[in-house]
Amino acid sequence: MYSMRHLEIMAELPGHSTLGSAASELRISESALSQAITAIERLAGESLCLRRKAHGFSLTASGHHFAQMARKILVDVGELGATFPQAGGRLRGPVRFGCFASLSPHLIPATLEGFDHPEVQLEVRVGTHDELLPALRNGELDVAFVYDLSLPADLDKQQVYRTEMQVVLHPEHRLAKLKRPLELADLAPEPLIMYESEPSTDHQMQLFAAQGLSPRIAAAVPQMILVSAMVGRGLGYGLLMRRPNNAAVSVEGRPLAYRDLKAPNYSNAVVAITPRSVRIPARVQALIDHCICAMAESW
Repeated sequence: MYSMRHLEIMAELPGHSTLGSAASELRISESALSQAITAIERLAGESLCLRRKAHGFSLTASGHHFAQMARKILVDVGELGATFPQAGGRLRGPVRFGCFASLSPHLIPATLEGFDHPEVQLEVRVGTHDELLPALRNGELDVAFVYDLSLPADLDKQQVYRTEMQVVLHPEHRLAKLKRPLELADLAPEPLIMYESEPSTDHQMQLFAAQGLSPRIAAAVPQMILVSAMVGRGLGYGLLMRRPNNAAVSVEGRPLAYRDLKAPNYSNAVVAITPRSVRIPARVQALIDHCICAMAESW
């Protein structure tokens, strides 16, 4: 039967080209490491490591597979210890979550408030899809909250809330005074302050293109808060996703007017995404569940 020490040794080997280097990292002597590898190979019934005095060592194909499985087992064991440290099953350990930039002022504070697991350490990263998705895939993030736009098929999704595009205007704008939902044909001649961040930019352009229209882009800015500030000064209108707690004023305290956008206005959703191949730890799922409840209460 393999011991945890056997798994730790094999999990460490792929990162080294010499037994001396691996032994130093494992805090054992080189001879003790060599004997341990021999014992593991005896249990495995085949060679896992090719050892050459003049050329260091290398893992066989079976050795690489063993090391990969050993790492997975060690992660699972660590997860078990972090999630269930005692009979009460109290949650603890790190949760690293990301949030799409334009969502962050609305979603992050509401999610952090009332998350009553004091032994869970939350780390937050704000960014674009291009930044969050790679971080999710390489293990830097446990979960990311994003719009369900152009997401790859290798991600699992849990819906946080449904949403759709709406228009933000200066209250004195002539379109803000209309009682009916606005149409893209109403907006096309007006100056658009575009939120420039994929996939949001592409989504806005697709809305116009689907009706054979082109927006008149007055400015493209990288922050939604800047879109609202410019709209608050009457420099144009903005398009943004409906949120449960949109502010009625800009960052400068200037009033804003929100208006519905007439169909076709493709409905969308904010989702929590995780890698499909990774089991969601209990503490991460607890954060997702809390976020869903917090957003529902904010409408």
